[in-house]
Amino acid sequence: MDQVVKFLQPYQLHPVVDHFSIALLFVAVLIDLVASMSPTRIWLRYTALLLMILGAIAAGGSFFTGGMEGDRIWNALGAPAKEVLKRHDDLGMYLAVTFGVLAVWRIMIQGFGFMAGSRAIYLIVAVLAIVALGYQGHLGGVLVYDYGAGTALMASAPVPSEGASPASEASPAGPIPTVSVPTPIATAIPMVTIAPPAASPASIPTPAPTVQPSAAATTM
Repeated sequence: MDQVVKFLQPYQLHPVVDHFSIALLFVAVLIDLVASMSPTRIWLRYTALLLMILGAIAAGGSFFTGGMEGDRIWNALGAPAKEVLKRHDDLGMYLAVTFGVLAVWRIMIQGFGFMAGSRAIYLIVAVLAIVALGYQGHLGGVLVYDYGAGTALMASAPVPSEGASPASEASPAGPIPTVSVPTPIATAIPMVTIAPPAASPASIPTPAPTVQPSAAATTM
């Protein structure tokens, strides 16, 4: 078994199988819901049955390949990423078992008449399982896009310690740069005296003419 794991690890099959699992199971439940509204279209029910069987097989393969990837990257992850990975892995195991049970249940509904009455309960459980599958896919996205799990970005980054924080990192000591401000040099501004304007001849007042008494006024 270890030889099989070592042979398959370089191919990074987990994302491929994951996408098949999600697509097959979502479409299987969706077609089964549509088939419930059209009871005369039997081919829709057989299509949903086939997709549920294939999806359950893919879910088992997804859990198997996810375990391989988890073992490969576990030591390179920090504590928060390990918490998300553990939740993702546990949910993957539960969902693989759940979809396996749903596939067997769906076969019995289609093949045995006495199980046809449980179809409504089957659809409710299948929808809930699909919602949980969507949440598990979200956790996988958090591992890749937030923590860089399994990517070259994680391989090139140092493993974060649990007690490390950006504020606790010491900044390099160095001399404090000094800035010299040049002192302005006072320059003498020559004083300019402005002479008052010279009086023009037109501005000099002329004396009024004096009136001489006439000769007639003197003789009288």
